[in-house]
Order: sequence, then C-alpha cells, then structure tokens
Amino acid sequence: MDYSGDPTGFSSPLGQLVVLMMLLTSLTLLLRWWWQNRGR
Repeated sequence: MDYSGDPTGFSSPLGQLVVLMMLLTSLTLLLRWWWQNRGR
C-alpha cells in the first residue's frame, strides 16, 4: 500500500466507513438531544 499523500487513510474503504459511522453517530446524538429539549 502507498500512503504517500494520504496520511489519514480516507481513500481506503475502511477509512470512509469509519468516517461515515462517526458522522451517523454524532447526527443521531444531536437528534436525540434536540428531541429531548424540544419536548420540554
């Protein structure tokens, strides 16, 4: 594997999957927090 120019590994499918999971998790947490505060 050649990691020159790609130190984070975002070009690999695994890196993209990890980033996608992080985004989905943060989005879910934000939605839950907003939903709880909206109900008050």
